[in-house]
Amino acid sequence: MDRATQLTARNTGHLTPVRTISSPPFSGHGEVPGSEAVAYDPAVPKHSVPVPRSLHVRAARVLEGNWTGTSTVPSHGLYPHQWSWDSAFIAIGLRHLSPLRAQTELETLLSGQWEDGRIPHIVFNPSVPLDAYFPSPDFWRSSTAGHAAGAPRTVQTSGIVQPPVHALAAWLVHCADPGLSRARGFLAQVYPRLAAWHRYLLHRRDLGAGSLASVVHPWEQGMDNSPCWDAPLSRITPAPARSFRRADLDHGAPEDRPTDLDYGRYVRLATDYRDAGYADGTSDFAVEDPAFNALLIASEHALARIAQELGATGTARHARAERLTAALIERLWDPAEEMFFCRDVRGGELIRERSVSGLVPLLLPGLPQKITDALVRTLGGAHFGLGDSTRLVPSYDLLGEAFDPHRYWRGPAWFNTSWLVERGLRTHGEQERADALRQAVLDTAGTTDFAEYVDPYTGEACGATGFSWTAALTLDLLHNGPGDDMSPTGIRTFEMSDRGGDRG
Repeated sequence: MDRATQLTARNTGHLTPVRTISSPPFSGHGEVPGSEAVAYDPAVPKHSVPVPRSLHVRAARVLEGNWTGTSTVPSHGLYPHQWSWDSAFIAIGLRHLSPLRAQTELETLLSGQWEDGRIPHIVFNPSVPLDAYFPSPDFWRSSTAGHAAGAPRTVQTSGIVQPPVHALAAWLVHCADPGLSRARGFLAQVYPRLAAWHRYLLHRRDLGAGSLASVVHPWEQGMDNSPCWDAPLSRITPAPARSFRRADLDHGAPEDRPTDLDYGRYVRLATDYRDAGYADGTSDFAVEDPAFNALLIASEHALARIAQELGATGTARHARAERLTAALIERLWDPAEEMFFCRDVRGGELIRERSVSGLVPLLLPGLPQKITDALVRTLGGAHFGLGDSTRLVPSYDLLGEAFDPHRYWRGPAWFNTSWLVERGLRTHGEQERADALRQAVLDTAGTTDFAEYVDPYTGEACGATGFSWTAALTLDLLHNGPGDDMSPTGIRTFEMSDRGGDRG
């Protein structure tokens, strides 16, 4: 068997026949581990138009180039380690190429989980020099400062978290190849870890006593530099500029990144959290965020379906997801503004800044129709302009005083949030709008070489290119085409029709 018809399966120790392409040689490591056939020349998904081969292959090359052997970096320059919610989105796309690699992605991330249940937002690669990224492992000191919270001794991690997309990703990965998943015991392995993760968020992080999880650092919510954080951050005294070096400015223009003042506040918050032994509830920064909690609810639905697959009942988890949806509406929905807003737990007030976070709850199947209708109006209205003035969903209010089309999370459009909104539109029957957004995501990903984020008006690439979650979610949209009537995220019905790997 020659190199054109085989790839070495590093993690199984045998050669795996695959179908390969006659296009130019694969970039990156050039080999794909797996015990299943990995089709880089995809079959046509049912319910869909033919998959554009070139875009599919280009996206696959990005993921191959960013693969480290056990996980996928967001990009080799600015982000050389494993990031938590990045890996969840990456696994969702990888399931269409290699369900085994998608499972490995999540398993590697979970190897860094703490005994208190938290999944840290970074699992560090020990082969990467300390000065390649800040804050580095020697800043977080997870194995010592996190000892009381049960940080692992042999894996270096950060001490904060990111949005809980993981159970949703695990369920979708299982559905891509249920036979492989069952043979490896994938769900049985990850379920108790994911259940512990949700317990941590629902108990240790219910800082507002309203049943919702709070974030204790802007980096936790994932939308690091959003204007939503400006008011609660103003209470934080920044760390001295001389106490840290910003490695991010080695890879991005200062005018596109957070200011030195904001970065100093990020460092102060992280330092104080570390020095308190990563104990929750001690910080002056605590915010209930709609996107973070919507993803927790979606993943709670997914955990219910995983429990059912493992022979248990998912009734309690579905009921919990419904209660959390009610709490989300009660605490964060503003009917007059037709938006979900963040709540400043320390101040007690809603933070009335319109961001894409307030649209992500469209993902949830249990929202009342009047709320989904209102969110769709807001999405297409003057504040976000989707389908009118903007190509993808801007991260912040077009009419807001802080709007900047290029500065990190203060206006640019990101592919993961546009993917979430597209899935939400499809969940609630807005097929035409979903189809238009899907096509815009695919077109923009292709023309920008899978950019990290883009100008929402022009689609101009910003940040890194060859960005992993952009490539991964491009693959997912290619395999879930216009008019596809399956449950878009696997959280409406949890039917096995979500088996992306069986299509075509």
